[in-house]
Amino acid sequence: MLELPNTLNVEGNAVKWGCIGNGPPLVALHGTPFSSQVWRRIAPHIADHRTVYYFDLVGYGQSEKRDGQDVSLAVQNNVLSTFVQELDLGRPDVLAHDFGGATALRAYCLNGLRYASLTIFDAVALAPWGSPFVQHVRAHEAAFAGMPDYMHRALLRAYLQTAAFNPLSEDALNIYCTPWLGPVGQPAFYRQIAQMDQRFTDEVQGLYAAMECPVTVLWGEQDDWIPYETGPKLANLISDTACVPIPGAGHLVQEDRPEAIVAAVLKQIARH
Repeated sequence: MLELPNTLNVEGNAVKWGCIGNGPPLVALHGTPFSSQVWRRIAPHIADHRTVYYFDLVGYGQSEKRDGQDVSLAVQNNVLSTFVQELDLGRPDVLAHDFGGATALRAYCLNGLRYASLTIFDAVALAPWGSPFVQHVRAHEAAFAGMPDYMHRALLRAYLQTAAFNPLSEDALNIYCTPWLGPVGQPAFYRQIAQMDQRFTDEVQGLYAAMECPVTVLWGEQDDWIPYETGPKLANLISDTACVPIPGAGHLVQEDRPEAIVAAVLKQIARH
């Protein structure tokens, strides 16, 4: 498990973060409904080359969760921008997945953040996105937030498994389920789904262009959440290289093929 011993206050939200390693900074951004623990099998392999910084997005993982909280994509790019500025990270390398990808792109387009490189995979970036499950929860958030615990646990485990191509281990399921359990975690899980809104990517999609840094786009070939075809489309917009397919991987590449992410990052940072 990665440790998150530090707290940064951003727009009234307590954001938990940690870092490991030595060298120039690399910021790793997780997606939904996960946490920075998705990097637990990846960060140690990069730590000899970079200081890997990671944090839990507002409303996720160990970061603060509360009623009425804005946990949408509208706030997460401000968290990233503040994080980089407060820690004086300059132009870090960035590794981003899912909502973390949207966060990195929004911070680049809207906050003027610049990176030494970007490695981005299975990202929420191009319309349309949002599964039928997401649309249903958005319409009935209160009903889901108040479900009996055993029903919520069963739904949560089933939902998490659909992110991976291979069966998730019990350890992985426990790691990803735990932040979303109990009287604080359960409503927080449905809160973040209820606030998923495509307009937050629509407002930057028209700004996508070749970025001022090397960009590597990877995509799980068996991604059932955001189909592989989205990867080449995104690569054509923001990168000068083609999308790299990852066979045997679904949306949660960190569990299906973590070595593919490590290899891509080490190749990327070796260039500069």
